[in-house]
Amino acid sequence: MIDRSLLPGVLAALAETPAVCLLGPRQAGKTTLALEVARRLDGLYLDLELERDRAKLADPESYLERHLDRLVVLDEVHRLPNLFQSLRGLIDRARRTGRGAGRYLLLGSAALDLLRQSGETLAGRLHFVELTPLHALEPTGQAMDTLWLRGGFPPSLLAADEAQSLRWRRDFIRTYLERDIPQLGPRIAAETLRRFWTMLAHRQGAPLNQAELARSLAVDGRTVGRYVDLLVDLLLARRLSPWHANVGKRLVKSPRLYVRDSGLVHALLGIEALDDLLAHPVAGGSWEGFVIENLLAVAPDGTGAHYYRTSGGAEIDLLLELPRAGLWAVEIKRSSAPSATRGFHEACADLKPTHRFVVYPGTERFPLAESVEAVPPAMLAGDLAAMRTHA
Repeated sequence: MIDRSLLPGVLAALAETPAVCLLGPRQAGKTTLALEVARRLDGLYLDLELERDRAKLADPESYLERHLDRLVVLDEVHRLPNLFQSLRGLIDRARRTGRGAGRYLLLGSAALDLLRQSGETLAGRLHFVELTPLHALEPTGQAMDTLWLRGGFPPSLLAADEAQSLRWRRDFIRTYLERDIPQLGPRIAAETLRRFWTMLAHRQGAPLNQAELARSLAVDGRTVGRYVDLLVDLLLARRLSPWHANVGKRLVKSPRLYVRDSGLVHALLGIEALDDLLAHPVAGGSWEGFVIENLLAVAPDGTGAHYYRTSGGAEIDLLLELPRAGLWAVEIKRSSAPSATRGFHEACADLKPTHRFVVYPGTERFPLAESVEAVPPAMLAGDLAAMRTHA
């Protein structure tokens, strides 16, 4: 088992709040992490995809009331949406007996539905934590380029070879399209959604142009918007919003869209080997999305993530709005000899960030011109993780 960096955060949240909701895409490792939490806290684990465990909750209050003295882990909790009302009463009952914290760990793969269902019922009683696939700071024993090529889903990253990894990712995509998405969201033709997902992979990191995507799919713009919302809700895509600031310049206002796991990008495009990836036009956008996900996976709670671009070409790939640490400007380059572009310097002159970085695929950090530092992704992720630990 790989020790997940999120484990201390989950344990700390359970020590403070009655319920914790662990969000993340399927196969990211939520169940493995939850079982470790249950082992440490002597908890009870229920998998609501199994008929026998759902049957135990036919009368949830009666069953769960017998276990108010221990942590109960409820996996795939979206399968029983009516459960939240019962949990509210049980949490309040436990509070009155002095057992207010650490009652329930809820696991789910669809962020929006869980946020809506639980927010309406468990306001003030629930803390949300997102588990991403494996990232650069976790002890996987894999090289950075392997993590980039295969992505962070454990069965893909830890596969015996590149062919096995690619087969797993293709099966994962097919399972999502044919089984999981029909269960979690509106019914959409699997082939249509595959085409859409593949189009996003080709356009990794490009501004979202719903009209162009709609024409390519022969649907209307609102339908494309629903497709985007669905993939974002399932934590498979990220909308990176533009930074809005009164700088007296015309700003690009369309969000940028990324497929969150780089391994899925490569599987959708049929890229198996690193040499093939480096020669593919998507390499730059894929590396950019990979770095963004690894940095945001360890950033302190409350961090805002944006990009900045003006019509004149001033641009920052990732602008991090950090609690109590100001703005960090990050330019992302797939080059062994990194340098900050003129557009990056112009954007920094507009926004005056407290820290300026160029992330590159090297092993050392060193200063560049005008207060800019070149830094490998794992080192910058380490800086952010340290801030999260000390927050």
